[in-house]
Amino acid sequence: MKLNQYTSVAHATQALRKRGFKDDFKLEEKKWMRNLNNKKKYKSGDMSIVEYHRFEGMSNPSDLSILFAVETHSGDKGIIVSSYGMYADMDLVEFMDKVRVKERASA
Repeated sequence: MKLNQYTSVAHATQALRKRGFKDDFKLEEKKWMRNLNNKKKYKSGDMSIVEYHRFEGMSNPSDLSILFAVETHSGDKGIIVSSYGMYADMDLVEFMDKVRVKERASA
């Protein structure tokens, strides 16, 4: 998996949307991720991380964020963006730690 191939969160989001990652997800009640477009709920075992990218703020290196491109067992594909480091949402970190990373086929 090639990491940090994008220059910013906005650049990554735009490129991933073009690749079909059109849905947005939000953690609810610390136990499931809701697809904000179709309102379906998913547990950590119902989704996989296709790729992820970490970013540092241009003006403030402590402004850290991570973007996950995810796919659900039902085929929904979308993006989850969060702070990490000191300002991380620990509930989201714990949830995403349980989501498996999808293996990519070798070329």
